[in-house]
Amino acid sequence: MGNKTTGLLALLGLGALAYWKYKKSTPEQQQAVKDKINNAKDNLNKWGNDLKDKANEVASQAQSKFDDARSKVEDTASKI
Repeated sequence: MGNKTTGLLALLGLGALAYWKYKKSTPEQQQAVKDKINNAKDNLNKWGNDLKDKANEVASQAQSKFDDARSKVEDTASKI
């Protein structure tokens, strides 16, 4: 077996074990797992939105610098 197949089987086995343990746990423990998953999802969404905002800010700055450079070139060209 290749490394990918072995890794996939290990991941599948861990997933099955986690599912089995989840199903055997108490309702309070199941709720704690759900809360952790929801918290992780919220954190990922926040991180993604922050990353998107920063990317938009950098793109805006780049566009501003490009516009400034273009206006300087146009001014220089009009003087010639």
